[in-house]
Amino acid sequence: MSVTISDEVLESAHMDECELRQELAILLFQKSRLTLAQAARLAGLDRVRFQHLLAGRDILVHYDVEDFESDLETLRSLNQT
Repeated sequence: MSVTISDEVLESAHMDECELRQELAILLFQKSRLTLAQAARLAGLDRVRFQHLLAGRDILVHYDVEDFESDLETLRSLNQT
């Protein structure tokens, strides 16, 4: 699925595409809608850089067994392609 956001909206928000992706990733991670790995990928960052971005905003990393299992499943699916 693709979402199109006009340049006008980005300009009004004083953001570029990269910033918007990072903000969306942070929001979805905070709401436990994405795992750490998924949010990092959406943000276009490696996991460590995404964790630094979270730390800079005093957002705790919540990573439980369910997240771990989800990440393992994602890795398995990537290895099959």
